Amino acid sequence: MRTALTDLTGVRHPLVQTGMGWVAGPRLVAATANAGALGILGSATMTPDRLREAVREVRRRTDRPFGVNLRADAGDAEERVRIIIGEGVRVASFALAPSRDLIARLKDAGVVVLPSVGARRHAEKVAAWGADAVVVQGGEGGGHTGGVATTVLLPQVVDAVDIPVVAAGGFHDGRGLVAALAFGAAGVAMGTRFLLTADSTVPAAVKAAYLAASVQDVTVTTKVDGLPHRMLRTPFVDALERSGRARALLRAVRHAASFRAVSGLTWREMVRDGLATRHGRDLTWSQVLLAANTPMLLKAAMVDGRTDLGVMASGQVAGLVEDLPSCAELVERVMREAHETLAGLPPVTAAR
Repeated sequence: MRTALTDLTGVRHPLVQTGMGWVAGPRLVAATANAGALGILGSATMTPDRLREAVREVRRRTDRPFGVNLRADAGDAEERVRIIIGEGVRVASFALAPSRDLIARLKDAGVVVLPSVGARRHAEKVAAWGADAVVVQGGEGGGHTGGVATTVLLPQVVDAVDIPVVAAGGFHDGRGLVAALAFGAAGVAMGTRFLLTADSTVPAAVKAAYLAASVQDVTVTTKVDGLPHRMLRTPFVDALERSGRARALLRAVRHAASFRAVSGLTWREMVRDGLATRHGRDLTWSQVLLAANTPMLLKAAMVDGRTDLGVMASGQVAGLVEDLPSCAELVERVMREAHETLAGLPPVTAAR
């Protein structure tokens, strides 16, 4: 199925596996790429050296195009961009709007720039700055999310910008792909659905928790880092929501120390990143401190398998997912369903 997304990125199918921290590693990304979709490495939880190693590992596993997701507000963003360019990565994906200079540097090197946004005005901004395409995530999506549903946000953005738009939030099958195309999107991005595959390295106990969840078991909380965060509701999340401010801040300090050790950042660099985050998103100092919770609570579940001590970011579609196919099986299924859906649409005749 050829769309503006496949033409832009060189993949066979208009499907994107999102760059989930601790989840989108070399094995999942390469399996997605080999299946003909766009796999994206989640680099925000990697040191620059580990990012370079991960890119090279993907290269050893596939010769297909893939991307890297990074934080535009990170203090070492320019170093990561140099790695992406130097390693010949096809796509640079951003969780926040990259600066005009970063976009220009990547585009000059032939890298496709694909920011993710949650509002029309953000899409208009990155389009004006030269982004090649944009991922638009509605409120159904996992992780940090907004309050506008994909079916409302997507047509807004499609009408507002003249670059390809990729729809995210609420997609898991071929019917969703066809619906997104009908809205004017050039493809769909899926996180939770790719997380729940045989190629994902997420521990089996965590996958089982996702598969057991209903749509009602997916909730939005601000207790992890002060921002709306969609995840599975668990006893641990309920405990977080009951915890007081002092206890939450103490936990954040401990997690900040842990994340410093994992990421290789110095305290000075972490403070610098916190300042950039605060000014870029109008956060309080408490929210900046709480932000340290996110990577470590995700790691506890997604890497260590501790569903009792970690959080599991999740789109609402977790309640609809029932199996763990390989990426190849998933992509083939989605595309088959999309073609069957298109073929099964009733003929439309003009009214007289």
